Amino acid sequence: MHATIYKITPEALWRTAETEGRFTGAPVDLADGFIHFSTRDQAIETAKRHFSGQDNLLLVAVDAGALGEKLVFEPSRGGALFPHLFAEMPLSAVKWVKPLPLGADGAHVFPDMEP
Repeated sequence: MHATIYKITPEALWRTAETEGRFTGAPVDLADGFIHFSTRDQAIETAKRHFSGQDNLLLVAVDAGALGEKLVFEPSRGGALFPHLFAEMPLSAVKWVKPLPLGADGAHVFPDMEP
């Protein structure tokens, strides 16, 4: 369905994952029982809704195909299908990690993303 999916995460949480060699999710992921991701088209709205005004964030691009059958696209806001991972995310699935800074207008400035 989507070759690349995206995770917005605080930099400190991601650096811990890199040190530990695994990403188990943010507190909201742990509470919900799965790791929340967004497609390219959903990422900007996700940042607005759930990370408004937050600095020191990273955008993590992930190879959806590397996550296997534990990655499920489920209906969420407005019936849109969002990628949810019902497992830890292997760091080997990560394509790249880039800063997600706040712009002068307070909105996050997204790097170029693959379709």
